[in-house]
Amino acid sequence: MIRKEEIIELAEEALEGTDRFVVDVLVKIDNRILVFIDSDTSVTISDCVALSRFIEKHFDREEEDFELRVSSAGIDQPLRMFRQYQKAVGRRVEVKTTADEIKTGVLLAVSEESIELEERIIKQYNKLKKEVKGERFTIAVDQIEEIKQIIDFH
Repeated sequence: MIRKEEIIELAEEALEGTDRFVVDVLVKIDNRILVFIDSDTSVTISDCVALSRFIEKHFDREEEDFELRVSSAGIDQPLRMFRQYQKAVGRRVEVKTTADEIKTGVLLAVSEESIELEERIIKQYNKLKKEVKGERFTIAVDQIEEIKQIIDFH
């Protein structure tokens, strides 16, 4: 069976010197391998194809069959790495804490120890809706269960 650590090493080697990085690797029992990458700027299909080819050339399908999928860490996926937190500064996020609290707002700042979030409240004035700033929260990183970006189509 192909090992997760092996895939991570190869992916990191291929991405070295770029602004792209490995977010997660899953190796299923049936040798389906899922590699999720992100970037400080953007991830293109070409980036995913190049990484897939780099990883594939290090394995022999005759010896051990596998299925490999490389994709960007989608906007609907939780943020897992500090670099992703940094990239999300200024964007709306939902934070679930280890105490099962859910806070939503704009991510104002991140550090290795904590994040700062500003609640945004929608107020309605007659027929007009206006977003106003609300309370600010500082949440310790070790108290974060999950952070997701809020996709806003307005």
